[in-house]
Amino acid sequence: MMRLDVVTIFPEYLDPLRHALLGKAIEQGILSVGVHDLRDWAHDVHKSVDDTPYGGGPGMVMKPEVWGPALDDVAAGVAGVELESSLPHLEKPVDTVESSYEAGERDERPLLIVPTPAGKPFTQADAREWSHEEHIVFACGRYEGIDQRVIVDAERRYRVREVSIGDYVLIGGEVAVLVIAEAVVRLIPGVLGNRRSHEEDSFSDGLLEGPSYTKPRTWRGLDVPEVLFSGNHARVDRWRRDQALLRTQAVRPELLADVDLSPADRKVLGLE
Repeated sequence: MMRLDVVTIFPEYLDPLRHALLGKAIEQGILSVGVHDLRDWAHDVHKSVDDTPYGGGPGMVMKPEVWGPALDDVAAGVAGVELESSLPHLEKPVDTVESSYEAGERDERPLLIVPTPAGKPFTQADAREWSHEEHIVFACGRYEGIDQRVIVDAERRYRVREVSIGDYVLIGGEVAVLVIAEAVVRLIPGVLGNRRSHEEDSFSDGLLEGPSYTKPRTWRGLDVPEVLFSGNHARVDRWRRDQALLRTQAVRPELLADVDLSPADRKVLGLE
């Protein structure tokens, strides 16, 4: 089972973790989620979690004397609000699948993820790696961020990763947590019913995913490509590969530099 803990000043922001596939994973015993209100570790009358920055400047910085004890307690397993699935699902619980994740000598410290615009870009490769973790803790910053000493000190109890979900600035880390948690949890064995659903995702082979179609065959004068009715799986796979290549070339051409292109791929892209 994977355990997710989130420390935030807005616990209600994490309610989406109870819904859809993540809620189903909670029901099945594949996932457990705890949400912790950072203000529970603030002891002044106003429950303040921030103060003015040293050196001057705009905004406020989140205080180390609040964050430090909070992360200490979460690492030690102190319970916050335990999220339950929002709605019951029809599927019966499934047996969890043992992970084959091996990284030399395993570091038993929990993984602490700190969403920040100054962090390393979050990728599908990160999602795949982190889907094998047993315990992930998210620290949701606000204002001008968390005092950097908190991040340094946390290395004693956690493996710390500062990550960014894009080159833009959000009001706080909660939205980034929802993005990262969903990307990671959907890759845990048993969460998605069909393993191919994530094996064929965008970025799984370095390419963007091509277009998809369903019934009806013709809609508003637009037809589904004939090749999808051919019954020839090799032709269909080749067509899907071609569409993925062409979409990647049009939208994210820089990704092609890291893709192993066959002669057929290069022909489709007009490189031969």
